Amino acid sequence: MRLVLGSDHAGYELKQELLGFLRALGHEVLDVGTCSTAAVDYPDYSEAVSRAVLDGRAERGVLICGSGVGACVAANKIPGIRAAICHDGYSAHQGVEHDDMNVLVLGSRVIGPELAKELVRGYLHATFSGEERHLRRLGKVKAIEAHYLHSGK
Repeated sequence: MRLVLGSDHAGYELKQELLGFLRALGHEVLDVGTCSTAAVDYPDYSEAVSRAVLDGRAERGVLICGSGVGACVAANKIPGIRAAICHDGYSAHQGVEHDDMNVLVLGSRVIGPELAKELVRGYLHATFSGEERHLRRLGKVKAIEAHYLHSGK
């Protein structure tokens, strides 16, 4: 699978570990930064990951910041992105299966590297169910997004 991986400074070390892990599993991974632990702003990396997913350079994204909260908030401002913080295995796969999540967000100060690997593995092995109830709900989410995108309020 083609993936995009990005983080702010707080997530840099976990990003580097996941980068090697994902490549070892045979995935093609685009690393959009950051490239060190020097302080940077998470919205820049949320946007970089999201743009790669939306423009087709990646099928899914993984985004990392200290808690996961800021990066998730920023990513979800981008139309077409369905990002979620997942710190448990069920949410990591269920978010894809039911909600067609396309960006997994992790908090590097909340979970360790082994759990992160487990969550990423579950996220990547999951597929959207396409069941009528999930399609209906996703349609409603997209309608909300379109309403606020076009109305400005």
